[in-house]
Amino acid sequence: MSDMKDRVKSGIDVAADRAKNATDQAANAGNNAKQNAQGVAEQVKEGANHLLNKAGEYAGQAQEKIGEVAGDARERARQAGDQVQRWAGDAYEYAADQAGDFGKEVTTLIRRHPLPAVLIGFGVGLLMGRSARII
Repeated sequence: MSDMKDRVKSGIDVAADRAKNATDQAANAGNNAKQNAQGVAEQVKEGANHLLNKAGEYAGQAQEKIGEVAGDARERARQAGDQVQRWAGDAYEYAADQAGDFGKEVTTLIRRHPLPAVLIGFGVGLLMGRSARII
């Protein structure tokens, strides 16, 4: 009977050792899974940080480019305004010259023919007075 006891005890010990080994293996597998998960999480975190840094760089580059484009647009608008101002000045000078020339021609014509000029002026004034009455 002692032999049977020893065998049962030995079987229990073997089963206990196997259960302990299985438990240790399960614990090791859990720890490995945990470490792998932490490694993956760390890689994801590093990847996300890298993407954020790249996005920040691209945003900075875009901001610089927008600033350059805005500066160019501002400069071109200023140049266009200067050009329009020159054209307006040239047109004003031309109109003033033409009006001055016309005034000189009318003055010369009136000096050459004073009596017809006075009669034409009187007739135009009479017509304007009559048209003002009708209105």
